[in-house]
Amino acid sequence: MEGVLNLPSGAKFFRCALQVNPFSYLKNNRGEDHGLSEEEYNSLLISKCLESGIMVIAITDHNQVGGINAIRKMAEPSGITVFPGFEVASSEGVHLLCIFDQDTETNVLKSYLGGLGIHTTGTSTKNSSESFSEILRKVQDEWDGFCVAGHITNNGGLLRMLKGEARIKAWRDPNLYAVQIPGSISDLKYEDSQIVLNKDINYKRDRRVAVVNALDIGRPEDLESVRASTYIKMSQPSIEGLRQAFLDPDSRIRLLSEEEPPEHTEMVALTWEGGFLDGQAIHINGNLNTLIGGRGTGKSTIIESLRYVLDLEPFGEEAKKASSGILKQVIRSGTKISLLVRSHHPSLKDYLIERTYPNPSVIRDADENVLSLTPQDICRNVEIYGQHEIGEFTKSPTKLSRLLERFLDEDIHLAERKRKTQRELALNRRKLNDIQKELNEILENLSRLPALEETFKRFKEAGLEERLKDQNLLVKEEQVLKTAKSRLSQVRDGLENIRMVVEVDRAFVSEVSLKDLPAKEILRNINSILASLETNLRKIFEEYEKHLATAESDIAKVSETWERRRQEVQDEYEKLLRELQKEAIDGEEFVRLSRQIEELKPSKDRQEKLNREKEALSVNRRNLLIDWEDLKATKFRSLEKAAKKVNKKLDKQVKVKVSFCGEREPLFVMLRERIGGQLKRTIDTLQERDDFSLPEFVAICRKGSAELQNKFNITPDQARRISEAGEEVFMELEELDLPHTTIMELNIGSSDGEVWKEMNDLSTGQKATAILLLLLLESDAPLIIDQPEDDLDNFFIAEGIVPKMREEKRKRQFIFSTHNANIPVLGDAELIIGLKAVGEAEEGHGEIPVEWMGSIDDENVRLNVEEILEGGKEAFETRRAKYGF
Repeated sequence: MEGVLNLPSGAKFFRCALQVNPFSYLKNNRGEDHGLSEEEYNSLLISKCLESGIMVIAITDHNQVGGINAIRKMAEPSGITVFPGFEVASSEGVHLLCIFDQDTETNVLKSYLGGLGIHTTGTSTKNSSESFSEILRKVQDEWDGFCVAGHITNNGGLLRMLKGEARIKAWRDPNLYAVQIPGSISDLKYEDSQIVLNKDINYKRDRRVAVVNALDIGRPEDLESVRASTYIKMSQPSIEGLRQAFLDPDSRIRLLSEEEPPEHTEMVALTWEGGFLDGQAIHINGNLNTLIGGRGTGKSTIIESLRYVLDLEPFGEEAKKASSGILKQVIRSGTKISLLVRSHHPSLKDYLIERTYPNPSVIRDADENVLSLTPQDICRNVEIYGQHEIGEFTKSPTKLSRLLERFLDEDIHLAERKRKTQRELALNRRKLNDIQKELNEILENLSRLPALEETFKRFKEAGLEERLKDQNLLVKEEQVLKTAKSRLSQVRDGLENIRMVVEVDRAFVSEVSLKDLPAKEILRNINSILASLETNLRKIFEEYEKHLATAESDIAKVSETWERRRQEVQDEYEKLLRELQKEAIDGEEFVRLSRQIEELKPSKDRQEKLNREKEALSVNRRNLLIDWEDLKATKFRSLEKAAKKVNKKLDKQVKVKVSFCGEREPLFVMLRERIGGQLKRTIDTLQERDDFSLPEFVAICRKGSAELQNKFNITPDQARRISEAGEEVFMELEELDLPHTTIMELNIGSSDGEVWKEMNDLSTGQKATAILLLLLLESDAPLIIDQPEDDLDNFFIAEGIVPKMREEKRKRQFIFSTHNANIPVLGDAELIIGLKAVGEAEEGHGEIPVEWMGSIDDENVRLNVEEILEGGKEAFETRRAKYGF
């Protein structure tokens, strides 16, 4: 990866000091002495630049160019770019910094000064013979330099030296691109800030002027001031880079006093070994990246490579098919994809994720140690969408709710609490069902008891009980033994349950798990504590099993002893039966009745016990259901809050509204499966109700057919079948988690004349616009889309999508493949990556030339955009009209 990081990564912020003066300036212009020789001054100047992170300086002494070459020579080994130039005052007395290409020789600069009427070779305070407007024109149009109106609110500044119409005319000059102020815009006087912000109607310009900070550097330590420099975004420091930055200051200029954009997770570098992009590599920019190239050059391959290495699933069946096709046919087996990821939270750390198709991902740290992490542990919330994949969100209101979940205040416990409650409800239902089945069996058996007892009573009245007393008692004794064995069987089942928890999982406190923790010596004790617990539990378990085995053995002995008694009684019993037969009396039936009655008597006790358990479970279920509904309502309130946030952010563009449990299809599926038959009227009725409550519906189902008909206007036959479905079905129904749905509207009019349409009434392109606007909103995780412009027209891209993209790219990384020039050009992509296909058919491969990597301030990249992309020249024309380029 080391070599990849040397590849161009597009535009980045350079800290630039644009008003640095040479060694002699302080004495010549202020009459002060810094006490340094020229070499000492220049050396300290470069040191202070490096200490402050200043990598670009412009030498702009008043009316002269002496000392520039000495500073150039001193700066060269450090990599600091030096723009030569000078500061002049126009014929009106307005100061301008005039900056030129870094290779411009001082004799050329002297000729430029001469062209402005400054012919002296030494120190001079003489004004130029040219007007403010003419200096702008000459420097920028004739000499290919660049001007910054100096210290505009101080002496010699545009807003102080000029008054009335002259000042308005100078400020509105189309060649004025940049002005210098001493601090932040908010520190300016109100009237000055209104002019600078382009809010004063008299000074209104077609585009806002760029604002920079620069300090007249007389001593090297002056560079330490936050007012001495400005962050300017360029591919490489150049006059063209400065020009593009001043033309598009919202994207490319940041004062040191402004809030720094938050750090965010970013993909840093991507490489391939094997497959269509074998040997290719990208050094990815932290902001807006665009992939451009003709059909079949590998743009989608890059998107799917990122998805694959991060182990993310496509969204929707069509996307899965497309992704699978690229993996098998383009990336191909054996291809290794490597992605360097930089995470800033909780601290800055780089991770290398490697994945060879079709194997799992491997994650390494900076020391190449393999970590037991998943890509999602490092890159949480990364979103990747293939061609047309974002259209999946438009297919159902439930999927729109999933999109809205991106804006939820994270509650890591809510989802787990829902899962836990749902599991507890399901377990509770199964227990209640089991108890009810057993109660039904007991009830059925006990229903025979009165008839048995009546018959038995008649036998007793015939005096049979006394004559068969021993056999009757034998039946009771036999039941005692059966019950004893049953109790031991229950104890044996409990023992098996205990066996499953005796082994304590101690992997989380192993030496490997604790090795990087500062408190490992303290935490190591947990391992021995749990090991001791496991040992003691094993001993208890062994004792438990030993005592149980003894009891089983002793019961068996009792059973053997009793069996001998039973045989003796049985012999007497058979003798008595033969005597009874002579009297025409069925003694066997009497004994059978006695046995049946004795077997049923314990069922009464069991029935009472089960009823108590059922009541306890029912109480618990009522509490669980209250919790369940509360959790669903909590999730809904979170979504509502997220919807309000989105509506505020996308005011007059998109509106979203959440419906509580609006997706009822899971309910209808269960009704069809568990009840069956013709249910269309019922389903239509339930679907149409805005105030539908699932708990209320289940409660009315329990009340019966009449209530269902009355409350929900359901046909008698359907109401009867639903009400007779039974408690098991009702419990399953009340456990359903009906998803909340989201209704989205897009303003297809303007901010002044709003025309709102719901998703179902929008065209494919309008739907995609609404989804894209949401995807571009608030997140610190990368967003990667293959051709986001699909199905959109240029108006929606330029006026809706691009402005939001420009706003969010400071806080988030974007990677888009595109055929539409508006995205990289109007979006001012920090990195434009050009791809080309080489060779034919199966022998062909993709290439990413180094000279095709950069921003639009790079001529090769700019020409490539014009040649490859749809509307390339038109996009640059739009940019020229909008920003002056």
